[in-house]
Amino acid sequence: MEEKEQNMNNEERFAKAVRAGKRTYFFDVKTTRSGENFLTLTESKKRFDQKTGKFYYEKHKIFLYREDFEKFDNALKQAFEYIETGEFPQAYIEDKEETEKRKREREFTNVNFEDLDSESSGSDESTT
Repeated sequence: MEEKEQNMNNEERFAKAVRAGKRTYFFDVKTTRSGENFLTLTESKKRFDQKTGKFYYEKHKIFLYREDFEKFDNALKQAFEYIETGEFPQAYIEDKEETEKRKREREFTNVNFEDLDSESSGSDESTT
């Protein structure tokens, strides 16, 4: 029973292949042990090994989980928009500005307590 259950969890729920020249992209939806669906993107390229004289497939995989779908989708749309128009999408500019703002805030609030201690001990010595 456990083996059947485990096979169901690893079973592909959806599969789509996209051929693009010498490459093939596979979009496979699988399920985790906890029942959550995730996406596996696989790029497969046919290669020739000159040492063995045989063909083989070089594969690269990306695993994308539900909590990241929206971010991935937004980034992909922004990249497509940039390719189509040659201009940075407004959402990209806003994301970049927000990232820079958070970076400046982290730098501003990054307090080194050792520095504070050395400053206060230095001022104590000068008053005595």
